[in-house]
Amino acid sequence: MNCPSDWPEPIVRVQSLSDTGVFPDRYIKPPTQRPTPISSNSDQATHTNIPIIDFQGLDDDHLRATTLSQISEACRDWGFFQVVNHGVSPGLMDRNQEVWRQFFHLPMELKQAYANSPKTYEGYGSRLGVEKGAILDWSDYYFLHYLPLCLKDQDKWPALPGYARQVIDEYGKEVVKLCGRILKILSLNLGLEQDFLQKGFGGEDIGACLRVNFYPKCPQPDLTLGLSSHSDPGGMTVLLPDQHVAGLQVRKDDTWITVKPAPHAFIVNIGDQIQVLSNATYKSVEHRVIVNPAKERLSLAFFYNPKSDIAIEPAKELVTPERPALYPPMTFNEYRLYIRLNGPRGKSQVDSLKSPRK
Repeated sequence: MNCPSDWPEPIVRVQSLSDTGVFPDRYIKPPTQRPTPISSNSDQATHTNIPIIDFQGLDDDHLRATTLSQISEACRDWGFFQVVNHGVSPGLMDRNQEVWRQFFHLPMELKQAYANSPKTYEGYGSRLGVEKGAILDWSDYYFLHYLPLCLKDQDKWPALPGYARQVIDEYGKEVVKLCGRILKILSLNLGLEQDFLQKGFGGEDIGACLRVNFYPKCPQPDLTLGLSSHSDPGGMTVLLPDQHVAGLQVRKDDTWITVKPAPHAFIVNIGDQIQVLSNATYKSVEHRVIVNPAKERLSLAFFYNPKSDIAIEPAKELVTPERPALYPPMTFNEYRLYIRLNGPRGKSQVDSLKSPRK
């Protein structure tokens, strides 16, 4: 089963629709999938936020154990946490967001030179999945590869503004370092050797890619989503959110929590592959994106993934007679093909992998 080389229908850029105020029917979600306005959420949802963890505590002998415990609890109970004092320069974070905001405001003919296809998704895109007649999300995006190096092709990255490729590359290198550090922490918290998850991902030969999400103003935000409910299919995601416009919602106990970004924080979430490797000790969690009638929104999702052709399965150290292996071995290539063909599907993709209980 291979991905087709083109989209099933002509591509319409959501940004163009936003500029004209047009809202086609194919962006209208079924009633059960439509967002709940933030103002009508319960008091609990309004005042709840995902955990915020200060990584400076990892370098303090008196705070390290507490900080590790906070990360462990967040991975088990939320699947999400925010991290501050993470080591990536705030200035670099800001420059990267500005580069991408400038790209999305270029004339359409310049952006179209980077138009993507479902074969690799690399470049400028406006839909996920190739199901003909699918209900679409209210967003445009740009997808590019960092690792492995054989897939890293800066000619496919935006050339405008003139310093874009340098800033994007520097940012990627810093986030890759942060991801490696977080994997060590997650491994230790699982009671494993600190390099266990990194080795499980393929050692140094892992995958890393970036999807920049652009959510234009929407005339009917109550009827659609910027990104449908899903769990991330890869290993781990490090998100640089829009500092000024909230939009990410995380599902917690059947309630949608709107994340309030901390200044210059990254939002980290567990992907399906770590759920499999941890035998569901850590869980990937459904999340979605709501859109705004008055403001555009930009976020940068950095995906840190296993090598595409090695089998991912529960760590033998985490399999016991009382808790047998929940998932059969499967390569990341096999797994993400499902996503490319079908688009976001809540948690159904990883749940469908579970081995039948004997």
